[in-house]
Amino acid sequence: MASGRMEFHAQSIMQHSNFTFVLPNDVHVPDIKDLRHYDRPTKSLILLHGLTGTDTDWLYGGVAQDMAVQYNLAVFMPTTGNSFYLDRGYPGGNYCEFIGKELPDYIRKVFGFCESRENTMIAGLSMGGFGALHTAFSYPDTFSGCIALSSAMICKELAGKGRRTDDPIPPAMTRDIFGDTMNILKSDKNPEYQYQMLKEQGKQIPKIYMAIGTEDSLYEGNVDFSKFLKEQDADFLFEDGPGKHDWKFWNEYIDRGLGWLLR
Repeated sequence: MASGRMEFHAQSIMQHSNFTFVLPNDVHVPDIKDLRHYDRPTKSLILLHGLTGTDTDWLYGGVAQDMAVQYNLAVFMPTTGNSFYLDRGYPGGNYCEFIGKELPDYIRKVFGFCESRENTMIAGLSMGGFGALHTAFSYPDTFSGCIALSSAMICKELAGKGRRTDDPIPPAMTRDIFGDTMNILKSDKNPEYQYQMLKEQGKQIPKIYMAIGTEDSLYEGNVDFSKFLKEQDADFLFEDGPGKHDWKFWNEYIDRGLGWLLR
């Protein structure tokens, strides 16, 4: 297994951006629990951090290295700040474009991975769970599968249902990221709206795995979105279980999500 950290200039966000990677290129066979994942080409996973996070979160707090080895995955973990992985609509502020297009293109040119939709997935936790869903729906030709853990599904709250008292995002920051929240539900910032548009257009929609801890303050929003997906007859799996907004939960359920997507 090889790991490292790279920096390149991304036009979509007009800055040098770091990403950490793990590659299963020299795996020791006795370490593998299920060798069937090595009967196919290595798949790619773009893995997103949460609010206040960075590209090394999944390496040090999470199980990126173990996932790469056990599932024959090339894992790429970018840094995007507290952007919610949304486009601002101008060069220098297009974080969704960075994750969904520019980064996969760069990975393809430099590493030879992310070469096809079938072999490319996206995942994330909290803000990154929202980002994984939003980016997968924005670039359905890039990603075949999405894992969204403890996702910050807050669009309905922002549209007027009221903010949680424990919301860590200042109102001014919310306005900067999401813009006019009065119209957010009928905008491409809302994953429900994105999904409906893809369905109406007859586009391929990535398979979706979602998980949330029952003690997580984001629980209600995740359950609500899972009900929407069920109504839409989506190809998805939703799981919940005892757990909080922490690495213990995310490390367990990222494994369950990969097991389902790669079954």
